[in-house]
Amino acid sequence: MKCEWVRENIVLSVYGELADDARHELEQHVARCADCAAELKAEQEFHALLEQGRAGDPLLGDPSPNLLAASRMRLQEGLETVKQGSFFSRLAFDPANWLLQMKFSPALAAAILIFGFAGGLLTMHEITPPIIADGGPRPGPPTVPNDASIAGISSIVQDPNTNRVSIKYNTVSTQEAQGPLNDQKIQQLLLFAARNNYNSGVRVDSVDLLAQRSGDLQVREALMYALQNDTNPGVRLKSLDALGNYVKNDTNVRDAVLRALVSDGNSGVRIEALRLIEPVKADGSVRGVLMALAAKDSSQYIKSQARTMLAQLPEID
Repeated sequence: MKCEWVRENIVLSVYGELADDARHELEQHVARCADCAAELKAEQEFHALLEQGRAGDPLLGDPSPNLLAASRMRLQEGLETVKQGSFFSRLAFDPANWLLQMKFSPALAAAILIFGFAGGLLTMHEITPPIIADGGPRPGPPTVPNDASIAGISSIVQDPNTNRVSIKYNTVSTQEAQGPLNDQKIQQLLLFAARNNYNSGVRVDSVDLLAQRSGDLQVREALMYALQNDTNPGVRLKSLDALGNYVKNDTNVRDAVLRALVSDGNSGVRIEALRLIEPVKADGSVRGVLMALAAKDSSQYIKSQARTMLAQLPEID
């Protein structure tokens, strides 16, 4: 088992969302890998801090069963839509792995059948051109490429004088799409580039443009994903800045920023995250994280700033 897989699934393990066989394999790997064990311990400590903060705040209670069920469905959909690796690796199909997943998730198996049937009908509709009265085909709306058909984004350029964006993307050959920033096709390509593209410069450009539409929930989710998973600190920093206005009112954004503050490997990203949580330092979760940083953070600057922020808060009765 690769460390990369373990680190991608540590959060699911901490929240009890891994299947029993996957959890067992992760535990076996962590028992013999010091780096992954440290990663798991850090995630468990972070989770404990969040729980401690929420327990001390009367406004925050346990989520309802309906909310948990809906969140699990959205998480599953998100995991299924994220494409990793190269174009050719995405063509690989592991029947045993799919059967194993369906064994532990009957709902997923049913959803696959339903979406497969719907996809077949949609494909037939798109392939067969509509017929008009004179017998000739009627042109349909422009098709939007799906993630599976895209091999990569090669460039993103915005016209400085207009709101138009030009994106070149590769399938079998390089193609280009142009349109305003709010165009569905342009936004889908930007979201794909932010999550999957091999070129860090293109990911930076994509996040830069998505920041202009951070009010969209789907865009914010892509920015949070980039903040937590992108290997380039420049991309993470841009994502963090784009999310800054939502730290106060969106608890998902707040948790993502706290996670960056606690575990990001770049000091610049951590310092920016610390600055962004300053307006909500009285929140129970934020206070708990600040207390942990003030006690034992490896950065003297962050430790000092956390102590200063705590000193400005009223005592808890």
